[in-house]
Amino acid sequence: MRPTPLPALQDNYVWALGAGKALVVDPGAAEPVFAAAERGLVPAAILLTHHHADHCAGVPELLERWPGVPVVGPDDPRIPFASERAGDGDRLQLGGHAIRVIGVPGHTRSHIAYLVEGALFCGDTLFSLGCGRTFEGEAVQMHESLQRLAALPGDTLVCCGHEYTLSNAAFALAVEPGNRALARRQAEATALRQAGQPTVPVALSTELDTNPFLRCGEPAVREAAARRLGHAPRNDAECFGALRAWKDGFAA
Repeated sequence: MRPTPLPALQDNYVWALGAGKALVVDPGAAEPVFAAAERGLVPAAILLTHHHADHCAGVPELLERWPGVPVVGPDDPRIPFASERAGDGDRLQLGGHAIRVIGVPGHTRSHIAYLVEGALFCGDTLFSLGCGRTFEGEAVQMHESLQRLAALPGDTLVCCGHEYTLSNAAFALAVEPGNRALARRQAEATALRQAGQPTVPVALSTELDTNPFLRCGEPAVREAAARRLGHAPRNDAECFGALRAWKDGFAA
C-alpha cells in the first residue's frame, strides 16, 4: 500500500498509510488529517519521529476528535502527549501494520524513524536529495544514522517530512554536476512541482544514485568535499561533515 503525503503548513507533509483506518505520521497540523477524514480516513495510531512542533503540534486537536488513539513517539519529555514510547530495535503492531523502529539521532538527539511494509517514515533525517541539519547531534552521528537508512532495501519508499527536493537538487548539482541520474531527478521533480504534485515518496535506490549525503564514498563527492576542506577527507564521515557545513550556508 502506497503512503499518502498530506501537505501541511508551509512545506511539511503529514503521512497517512492505510485505507480507512490509517497510520498518521508527524501531524504538525491537524487540518490535513481532518480533511482526509472527510474522505474516510480514521487514525488507527499516530507515529511521531521527533519533538519539533511542525511534526507534532496537531496531535492535541486530533486526540480531541479521536480520544484514545495510540500516540507513539521517542523517549523524550518534549513530547508530553505520547502514550507509548519507542526506541531503536522496537517492533510494534498497530492498526494491522508491522512497524520497525530505527534510531536515527542527529537532527535531534532522540529522533527515530519507522519502517512499515517497505515505507520509511524518516522525519527530518533523510530528505529527497538532502538530509536534515544536525541541531542536536554531531556530523559523525548524523552520518551513521543516514548509513543505517542507506542499508535498507533499494525499493524502500522514502517518506520524508518536507518538500525540499528542488532546493536540495540545486545543492546536489553543485556537489556533483556531472551526475546524470541527478539531472534526471531534478527534471522529474520540477515537472511534478509544476503540476502541483509532491516529489515524494521516492525509492531509496534513487536517493543512493543522486543524494550527495548518501554518496560520501563517491570520487566526485569526495573531490567536492576536499575543495571545501582544503584536503582530502580522511573518511566518509568527514566528507559528510564538509557537505553538511556547506549546505548550511548554501544559496542557489
